[in-house]
Amino acid sequence: MENMDADRKKQEREQIIELGSDITKSEKGNVYTLTIIGQVEGHQVLPENCKTTKYEHVLPLLAGIEESDDIDGLLLLLNTVGGDIEAGLAIAEMIAGMKKPTVSLVLGGGHSIGIPLAVCTKKSFITPTASMTVHPVRMTGLVVGAPQTFRYFQRIQEQIADFVTANSRISRQAFEDYMMATGEMATDVGTILYGKEAVASGLIDKLGGLNDALTALHRMIGKNRKT
Repeated sequence: MENMDADRKKQEREQIIELGSDITKSEKGNVYTLTIIGQVEGHQVLPENCKTTKYEHVLPLLAGIEESDDIDGLLLLLNTVGGDIEAGLAIAEMIAGMKKPTVSLVLGGGHSIGIPLAVCTKKSFITPTASMTVHPVRMTGLVVGAPQTFRYFQRIQEQIADFVTANSRISRQAFEDYMMATGEMATDVGTILYGKEAVASGLIDKLGGLNDALTALHRMIGKNRKT
């Protein structure tokens, strides 16, 4: 029995180190905490000096959380500069499709593709000092200078706008206005929204910190248990 407990604790420590995740068990419910940090890594491996969230780790993890009888809810902590669009949307779609209670908290930043990740939960929070950058789709590397390329970018932006407006209170017009704004950012197009602005725009549900996010999650878990 002692060996089993030691192995379990070792596994939990490794999980925190490798995935930035942890399970907290209490009378209020068992909460799985998952962090999305640095850049969301997609099909290409990023340099070792970059902090990354690997989508191939997160996707099966989310499926396991949804199916587990030992986990009552998911707390998503975000401090990301964005990253691979397809990978970010894949994670966001997975979380949006979960039946279990989910709450997100933006800490530091929830930029670019971090925005769909911030709004994909059933309730979203942002700290007063955190920021979110809304901007058009960018792509590095070889880009073919053809009308089809522009249309491809446009369709991706439409998909992102569809997802964000479907999972938050912001209007499509307001979101696209933020995305295409000029004069807000030096040498770039887009808008930076800080805590209160993100809530006022309808992008994020509430201003708050860790306690507020956990209280909301525990409340949702409690309602689930009663039904």
